[in-house]
Amino acid sequence: MGREETARNANPRKATILALGKAFPHQLVMQEFLVDGYFKNTNCDDPELKLKLTRLCKSTTVKTRYVVMSEEILKKYPELAVEGLPTVKQRLDICNIAVTEMAIEASQSCIKKWGRPISDITHLVYVSSSEVRLPGGDLYLAKGLGLRPETNRTMIYFAGCSGGVAGLRVAKDIAENNPGSRVLLATSETTIIGFKPPSTQRPYDLVGVALFGDGAGAMIIGSTPLPNLERPLFELHTAIQHFIPNTEKIIDGRLTEEGISFKLERELPQIIEDNIEGFCVKLMGFAHYTEKDYNKMFWAVHPGGPAILNRLEKKLELLPEKLNASRRALADYGNASSNTIVYVLEYMLEEAKREELRQNEWGLILAFGPGITLEGILARNLTL
Repeated sequence: MGREETARNANPRKATILALGKAFPHQLVMQEFLVDGYFKNTNCDDPELKLKLTRLCKSTTVKTRYVVMSEEILKKYPELAVEGLPTVKQRLDICNIAVTEMAIEASQSCIKKWGRPISDITHLVYVSSSEVRLPGGDLYLAKGLGLRPETNRTMIYFAGCSGGVAGLRVAKDIAENNPGSRVLLATSETTIIGFKPPSTQRPYDLVGVALFGDGAGAMIIGSTPLPNLERPLFELHTAIQHFIPNTEKIIDGRLTEEGISFKLERELPQIIEDNIEGFCVKLMGFAHYTEKDYNKMFWAVHPGGPAILNRLEKKLELLPEKLNASRRALADYGNASSNTIVYVLEYMLEEAKREELRQNEWGLILAFGPGITLEGILARNLTL
């Protein structure tokens, strides 16, 4: 247990991530062109709002994003760019198809890297905050992939930005309690569910316009990796969750006739800063680390935004390179909600492979979402 375990040797009692995959819609948005395109597509010419969005686009540190929204969609559904019209049906018609297509593509990429037959998948955990239907997206993903009908499915809806790590926690529990199981975790998100024209009544909407992106992610999780067949990437040692009392209005999302309306309060980064240290110290303690050891660990943090990363870095006195993977994922993909932790983990493995920086065996996988909910997993990098 703890530090005496050696790298590359996975603890057979613990779940491991065996493969990662990702997928994106075809529409790539360069941040420097976003403002003009957004105001043109929504037929708005408010100079004050335009200036505000321009400032936000620079401060988010996002450079590129992938989105489902396109001129073709707006031509087919012009009502999506009109204030006050009931468009939830149209949005769900688009979202339900888009998230399934992206989830299938990400899962296929992941399964190919894993290298075992798709029939060896025993469980599916599906995460999304971008669709609503019965049956849910888990069934359409299972059908689209050709999973066996007896595959056990679990669905996590509307967990927001913490959904990816929440799904990983659930997949870990499944893998460790079902010997021989292999769990496919898939996440898929699109901002079309909340796309709106700019409004002086909702200036906070512009934060989402400047920050959020679309895409999908996938992981295969299982215990006791098969020698010569599976190559474990991360061991998932301990997972915990914590909600901060009386903060449920800080990240407020509601499904309305106009789609999902989100409101993020300004206090969000401060609340996370005030609560993150105790949460991390508790998690680190399972590997006998203390608050003096922050820089002896790797940090795979969901990049909710630059302010959250900056405050976490300052509060824990992290070396600047500790959040490299999170900042790269934010710059390249924006905040893609539940998917983003997959992109962060991929960048961490890429950095370890290039040996640009000294890599640490133990680390934390973290995300923050509605609640405010903190999700954390103590993990080991098995690729070193």
